[in-house]
Amino acid sequence: MTEHPAYRQIGLIGTGRVARALGLALAPHSAAPILVQGRNPDHAAAALEAIGRAQAVALSTSLSSNCDLILLAVADDALPAVIADLATMPLSATICHVSGRSGAALLDPLRAQGAITAAVHPAMTFTGDPAAEVARMQGARFAITGADAPSIAAARRLVALLGGVAVEVAEEHRALYHAALCHAANHLVTLIAGASDALATAGVVEPGALLAPLVRAALDNSLDRGIDALSGPLLRGDRATIGNHLTALSADAPDLMLAYRAMALATLDALDRDDDALRDDLGALAD
Repeated sequence: MTEHPAYRQIGLIGTGRVARALGLALAPHSAAPILVQGRNPDHAAAALEAIGRAQAVALSTSLSSNCDLILLAVADDALPAVIADLATMPLSATICHVSGRSGAALLDPLRAQGAITAAVHPAMTFTGDPAAEVARMQGARFAITGADAPSIAAARRLVALLGGVAVEVAEEHRALYHAALCHAANHLVTLIAGASDALATAGVVEPGALLAPLVRAALDNSLDRGIDALSGPLLRGDRATIGNHLTALSADAPDLMLAYRAMALATLDALDRDDDALRDDLGALAD
């Protein structure tokens, strides 16, 4: 616990990976042990062990009456029911959800009951190692959305305690924000998995080891320079090489064909270059 904790008591609804990491990070900033509510007793026990200074509660009223900060760290589809439950009681706490998909409007029923509300989404992955994830929060970006200045101020205060950097995202852009994150992180996994499978088919024993230096350099360069970091046959307009790729994929890795073609066409679009012959080749050879 810090010498002058930021909150009297913090409440946490949810017991999964994100909840455990946030609870561990915030435990020093709560004068009293963090109150944890979860549906699954085994998951709740694991969350208490991960957080340390925490205790389980069964009812939301325990949170609403004791906590000045409540975090909702549950699955997106579970949020409406949790919010509806809390909205049946008077509230004076700051209440934040950590979903990437939704903005702050989802929390309006809680604002109507007196809460200060905000959406605070950590733009990082959580793999189940709370200590490592607390460390990764240092300097990580957190997308915050609030209905008014006090809400934004409360969200910024929370992010600062977590060691992160707050980035405001407007309510109407939350879906676009989340789509961009999923496109970058989730689809990257699909891309690397497909490339690894093709390399394995080509006889490469350790595809990940072969790809790692190339992909890491491409990632670093693209984060720094955007599409200007592109190299390879698409940039050169090398139809013969692309044709060889598609012929090989069709024969030996047909599951990768659709993704390769889609990404190639998207790359041509990003280059803003008219290359009808290459586009025709991609379409004809991929069908």
